[in-house]
Amino acid sequence: MTSEVVENEFEFYSKAEKYWKDVPATVDGMLGGYGHISSIDINSSRKFLQRFLRDGPNRTGTSRALDCGAGIGRITKWLLLPLFKTVDMVDVTENFLTKAKSYLGEEGRRVRNYFCCGLQDFSPEPNSYDVIWIQWVIGHLTDNHLSDFLKRCRAGLRPNGIVVIKDNMAQEGVIMDDVDSSVCRDLDVVRKIIRRAGLHLLAEERQENFPDEIYHVYTFAMR
Repeated sequence: MTSEVVENEFEFYSKAEKYWKDVPATVDGMLGGYGHISSIDINSSRKFLQRFLRDGPNRTGTSRALDCGAGIGRITKWLLLPLFKTVDMVDVTENFLTKAKSYLGEEGRRVRNYFCCGLQDFSPEPNSYDVIWIQWVIGHLTDNHLSDFLKRCRAGLRPNGIVVIKDNMAQEGVIMDDVDSSVCRDLDVVRKIIRRAGLHLLAEERQENFPDEIYHVYTFAMR
């Protein structure tokens, strides 16, 4: 659990904010030098997401999505804007959100809100989102803050809405990364936090065709 590896919570958050302020506002910057995997990532995410958007009585709507830890808007631009009428973005780094306004181009007009805020302090508007997408950012939250944030996400969903987490998974336990001040949890720890937040797991999938040297990446859908 993060309580075992995060000694000082204030330092954990402030060090991460400082790290991201120095990261280039580019796709390569967002992906830690792995910009070339972006299209593989987006294509897999689209397939995963579309199974919930197909016809059926419990079909997830396509009115509004929220991109959490959005950075310059890579996921907003390539995954969410093509599928949803409007998108909101939230990220702790103001420079990334500023860059997003040019990076998103003409379609960026359908981004309604740019929230500059850490997820530990962010509350999605209740009953507002069909999909809340949280990618490569849960490692920047302590277990308690992640559980509390997921509870707020649950309240932010519209009927048949889903929360999606896509992130790195450790082989075992919780591993601290001192460089960007983040943690990487194993699958069991993440599933426990999801349950603790009162969310029910609908689907879980391992990302394929990523480089061998990086962590395994998993996608979870829940409501």
